[in-house]
Amino acid sequence: MDNIKKMKVAVIDMNNGSANQGMRGIIEILGKYHQEHGVDFSLEIFDLRQKGELPGLDYNLYISTGGPGSPYDGIGEDWENRFFDLLERLHEHNLSADPDKKYVFLICHSFQLACRKFKLGNVTERKSNAFGIFPIMLTEEGEQEPFFKGLTNPFYSVDSRDWQVIEPDEAAFDAFGAKILALEKERPNVDLERCIMAIRFSDEIMGTQFHPEADPTGMRMHLLREDKKKSIIENHGEEKYYDMLDSLEHPERISLTQSVILPNFISKAVSNTLQEV
Repeated sequence: MDNIKKMKVAVIDMNNGSANQGMRGIIEILGKYHQEHGVDFSLEIFDLRQKGELPGLDYNLYISTGGPGSPYDGIGEDWENRFFDLLERLHEHNLSADPDKKYVFLICHSFQLACRKFKLGNVTERKSNAFGIFPIMLTEEGEQEPFFKGLTNPFYSVDSRDWQVIEPDEAAFDAFGAKILALEKERPNVDLERCIMAIRFSDEIMGTQFHPEADPTGMRMHLLREDKKKSIIENHGEEKYYDMLDSLEHPERISLTQSVILPNFISKAVSNTLQEV
């Protein structure tokens, strides 16, 4: 691939100005992909919630991040209306005969917004915050999903949320052609519905409730912050805190997830987009 055009990538920053490790993880994955495959990325970051920045339709790959707050915070706001309009236009473009498809990956907050937009399920507040490195179960569709090839079942990822998507609307899923790929771990002693952890919205649009961009380095930096350590111990206990630190030492956990999902998705976008010139 010595003589190829650049891959245009838009990263939509949903962090609303808050400090995070997710953006660094996304950029690191793109950088490693460039080194390993020789693909040149033309990368632009759009600060949507804080500055109202949003890309147009002239990108090949869109990655929309997680972020703080409620997935209902933007109701009536210009930024949310424009984001929903972009999702609609990208989906309609992909339904057209144009062979140059637009690939979209939605993470956490962005995933919840997309589920609201397309009315695929009930986006509700959790009874308690979920934060940590948790096992995630693949569905039958998830076990056949090419973007998940290389994962174990269950696999592990960073989960950080106060909200969740439950009660999938089967008619809406069928009409949209969407598939549930992963669910929250089974909790036999908890009488609550397992939330949806990953959806294939269409051939080109995918979303995860968890953070596939998370890596041990970023997570360790996050956990070692004194305010985060104090908050986790107060809310989840000291044993949980040190279990999370220990989990970072297992390469088959979040390191594996980081090396599989987004790189596989990027590969599909690259193979569809890049033509020898």
